[in-house]
Amino acid sequence: MSAIKPPFTDIDIRTAPQGFYEGCSLPITLASKIGISLLTAWALLWPGTADAILSAVNTDILDVFNTFYVLSVGLFAWFLLIIAVIPSSGRRRLGAPGEKPEFSTFSWFAMMFGAGLGVGLMVYATAEPIGLWGSNPEIIMGNVEPLTEGAIRSAYRYSFMHYGLQAWAIYVVTGLCLAYYSYTRGMPLTIRSALTPIFGQHLNGAVGHVVDVLGVVATILGVAVTIGFGISQLVEGVYSISGMEWLLQPGVDGGAPTPSTVGLIVALVVVMGLSTLSAVSGVGRGVKYLSNLNLVLSCMLLLIFVVFGSFLFAMTTYGSALVDYLLNFPALSFEAYSTNTELGQWQSGWTTFYWAWWIAFSPFVGLFLARISRGRTIREFILGAVIAPSLVCFAWFTILGGTAVDLELQGVAQNAIIDASLTNKLFATLQFIVSDQLYGVVAVMCVVLILTFLVTSADSGLLVINTIMAGGSVDTGVRHRIIWGVLLTLVIAALIIAGGGGLMALQNAMIIGALPFTFVMVAMCVSLAKALYRDYRRDRIEGGDDMEPARG
Repeated sequence: MSAIKPPFTDIDIRTAPQGFYEGCSLPITLASKIGISLLTAWALLWPGTADAILSAVNTDILDVFNTFYVLSVGLFAWFLLIIAVIPSSGRRRLGAPGEKPEFSTFSWFAMMFGAGLGVGLMVYATAEPIGLWGSNPEIIMGNVEPLTEGAIRSAYRYSFMHYGLQAWAIYVVTGLCLAYYSYTRGMPLTIRSALTPIFGQHLNGAVGHVVDVLGVVATILGVAVTIGFGISQLVEGVYSISGMEWLLQPGVDGGAPTPSTVGLIVALVVVMGLSTLSAVSGVGRGVKYLSNLNLVLSCMLLLIFVVFGSFLFAMTTYGSALVDYLLNFPALSFEAYSTNTELGQWQSGWTTFYWAWWIAFSPFVGLFLARISRGRTIREFILGAVIAPSLVCFAWFTILGGTAVDLELQGVAQNAIIDASLTNKLFATLQFIVSDQLYGVVAVMCVVLILTFLVTSADSGLLVINTIMAGGSVDTGVRHRIIWGVLLTLVIAALIIAGGGGLMALQNAMIIGALPFTFVMVAMCVSLAKALYRDYRRDRIEGGDDMEPARG
């Protein structure tokens, strides 16, 4: 065989040698700060206009790109499964030959779980099955009746899809690409490195800056939506314990009360203050210890539902729903509908919203996963970060959500859980399964868990943002972490105010910001496929072991 030219690895991201921005890339930092500052000022000065325009743009984007979102996520899931199965790619180690993982499996999983989906599970583990029990494609097509025993299977089919293999594949595509180029080729741990097989030296200029800025913007908006849902549930929890009326405001059209704007802003300031302090301490201390605490408290919450909830119903549902999901997985991967139809409107409001959320979150979670996964093989990374978390998410949805569904199905709750606000369904369910005396203790534990999940997500996001700003350096300045903590707080507060205390403005901004990065992620898959194939050929030519990283 003829020799193959060595891969391009000469990524040169120039950083300021001194001054206030010492160690930061000025084009990436300034473009990101200016863009986020303008969005914040616009939302604060003209909240009504900002909300209306974001909503209109979001609608136009979904009309055109709904199918693109769905097909892209299906591609990510199957791409990862294929390269995990192929021996030559699955056995490659993300690091030097024989290098051991930096973190234990327990800490690795705890950090991955806490940063990836902790807040989402606290909000949606109860709300998702209940919501989809009343509306999903099978119900829309008239195959089953809503809120009946016959609708449970399809409700969980789509619940598992939204938090299963497809969702985690989004994170892992970004994380695996970053880890591969950084740890096997010695390139910077930043977004542009993942596109070098396609663009090569062009990434040292404006193209590379644009890619990294898109990653920063997507990260900020993804983290913002996650924190928005989290602080809403935090306010609901504090209200259920304290009864402070200023935390809530009347619901729309006589609906359930929702967190007030003041309550959300106060909770936001508390969370971001704690997050910034944790981010300053670094991933090896603050994030690691908080993540371990999250996992312990999560297990305690699950145990409470196991003991007091509908555990037999949940386990029966888990088995049947898992089989149903896996049988339908190939079809679900590429099931796209036109937004002009009722099915398409459902899909854009549920599935596409989730995919945009995960994609916006993926630069943050992906880079974070890469940072904590050095020394693991590609197969171990994919199995550990796609399949294992999916199974845990499924357990949460069947144990917590199954209890809520069973309470409504048996007529115990009498629509109290169904009618509760999105972020209050967990607390509404708990009130039916534990005594009044025990509820106070459990509610406090839930508030602490929500708070630690929020802090973990936010401080991990701050660390990732600053890593991109610093051209992939993991040693970033403390003052810039603080500055970005303040900016992130301001943009979330501004979009909450623009949405009149609701989260729709946040969600619309996130879906808009996620679209450009979706194109980047598709290119990442093409790049990684090319890199793995060419590295395999290099190993064959040089007589190397497939488990070794590429040389050259």
